[in-house]
Amino acid sequence: MTTKKAALLDVDGTLLDSNDAHAQSWVDTFAAHGFDVDPQLVRDLIGKGGDKLLDETVRVAKDSPEGKELTKHRAAIFKKTYLPQLRAFPGARALLERMKDAGLKLVVATSAGSDEVNDLLKQAGVDDLIQATTTSSDAKESKPDPDIVVAALARAGCAPREAVMLGDTPYDVSAARKAGVEVVALRCGGWEDADLSDANAIYDGAADLLRAFDTSPFGR
Repeated sequence: MTTKKAALLDVDGTLLDSNDAHAQSWVDTFAAHGFDVDPQLVRDLIGKGGDKLLDETVRVAKDSPEGKELTKHRAAIFKKTYLPQLRAFPGARALLERMKDAGLKLVVATSAGSDEVNDLLKQAGVDDLIQATTTSSDAKESKPDPDIVVAALARAGCAPREAVMLGDTPYDVSAARKAGVEVVALRCGGWEDADLSDANAIYDGAADLLRAFDTSPFGR
C-alpha cells in the first residue's frame, strides 16, 4: 500500500492523446481570424493555459473581447472537429484503477477549462474514476504557475508531500515542483527527456508506469 494519499492528474497528453489536436485547433482558429502563427510555436506551448498561449502567440489578452472570441472559436472547433477522434493512451484506465486500488484519491489538475474537462475525461473513458477536478477556473494563474496544483491539493485534502502529480509537459513538472509536489512525467505527450528532467521519474506512458507502479513515486 502506498504512503501517498492522492494522485493529481493532468489529462491532455497524459491520459488522452490530444496535444496535437489542441495545437491544430488553435492554429485553425488563428488562421480564421487572420493571424499567421507558426504551428510549432503553438505545439510547444500546449500544456500552458490558454491565457499564456494567447499572449505568447498573438499578444492578445484572454479576457479581452478579441481573446474571448478566439477562445470560444477554438473550443468550438476542438469539440466538433477533433474531440470525437481522440483516444486514450494504452493503459490509461488500468493505471487509474490501479491508483484507486492503492488507496489514492484521483484529482484532475488541468489547465483546460471547466466546460471542456468533462468531455476530455469521457473521451478518455475515465470520467467515472475521477473523484475531484480542478481546472483553469480554480486558479488565478495557469501552468506552469503552481496555482492549479495547489487547488488540487486542497480538493484532495492533503499536504504536498502526500501527493504525486502525473503529467506530460515541462509545464506540469514546473507547476508541481513549485507546489512542493513530487511529479512523474510521461513521454507520450511528445516532449523529450531533457524537457522533463526535473521530474522525479519519467516513463513512456500510462502502460509503462502501470508495469512499474510499485517502484514508482505513486507506489512507494
